[in-house]
Amino acid sequence: VVLAPVTRCRAINNIPQNSHVKFYSQRTTRGGLLISEANAVSPQAFGFPHSPGIFSEEQVKAWKKVVDAVHDKGGIIFCQLWHVGRASHTVYQPNGEAPISSTANPISEEWSIMMPDGSKAIYPSPRALETSEIPAIVEQFRAAARNAMAAGFDGVEIHAAHGYLIDQFLKDGVNEAGWTATAGPSRRDAVSRRRCLQAVVDEIGAERTAIRLSPIIDHMGAADSDPLSLTSHLIRLLNSFPCLAYLHMTEPRFTKEGLTEDIASQGDCTAAKMWNIVKNEYRGSLMRSGGYTRQTAMEAVSSCSADMISFGRLFISNPDLPLRFAIEANLNKYDRSTFYTHDQVVGYTDYPFYIDSTETNSK
Repeated sequence: VVLAPVTRCRAINNIPQNSHVKFYSQRTTRGGLLISEANAVSPQAFGFPHSPGIFSEEQVKAWKKVVDAVHDKGGIIFCQLWHVGRASHTVYQPNGEAPISSTANPISEEWSIMMPDGSKAIYPSPRALETSEIPAIVEQFRAAARNAMAAGFDGVEIHAAHGYLIDQFLKDGVNEAGWTATAGPSRRDAVSRRRCLQAVVDEIGAERTAIRLSPIIDHMGAADSDPLSLTSHLIRLLNSFPCLAYLHMTEPRFTKEGLTEDIASQGDCTAAKMWNIVKNEYRGSLMRSGGYTRQTAMEAVSSCSADMISFGRLFISNPDLPLRFAIEANLNKYDRSTFYTHDQVVGYTDYPFYIDSTETNSK
């Protein structure tokens, strides 16, 4: 039972707060794994208001307080690293510049971005990166991994999913220039997961490096015409890196049609084929996430379809989720309206523990 990376918009001015220490400490179980919310690898990498980074000394010092609190309770915590690419807005970019991407095409108006005041806006047109700019992006991931180690994190997870920058280069629905994963040994090797992954592995070691993928998800328009070939390609790539900490893959819940609440209701043939590829071909530890319940998670692990399951919404509203699962206790309901506010308490650290709620009910 793993805490999934969940963006919460509580890092005022992109710096983790004391409330972050409490939030992560509350969700720590001895021996349990937590994955931090996504951390920007550079000032260009932001796409949400008050989301944290891991590129400055102040951010590293703030995250160290969080990590120390988790370690004090016997927990393990990985830092998720991201660059949102075109999933940003000029308001989040240095000097109001255009976001960067593999393409000059914006995200469709089917999707919207949250602005600093909480309103929604359409995504602006990004600027397509030049080949010569790619090494600097790769170096940002390397430096972020180094900073995560300085903050005391046990490892890092590279966010290469959900339509963010790395995913934009790998999906042919975004990357019309042809720098895609299945396009052969072309320029895509300069921008693909191989370069970022290799840089991070070289910096901190494979055993401390994980990666998140979503090859069949079309979140924010990041679709691929042949997601099964893409899956096979990526698995072969990952198998060339022995002893990665884990591969984190997302169920196809986030689509342009909306958010599917229950994975059991999907019945998606393509998804089933993708999971067969992963199960049969991937040689490392596999984490799955997206809409799992206690029962479906247990079934996935007992059938050897996953080694770990990460939970987002359920862990947000149940800080003691592993205990509740163990004793089959009722779960607190989450309040979606508080997911992305900046309140340091409400909807963040005020969800009751099982023991607290039973004592209240007994009174």
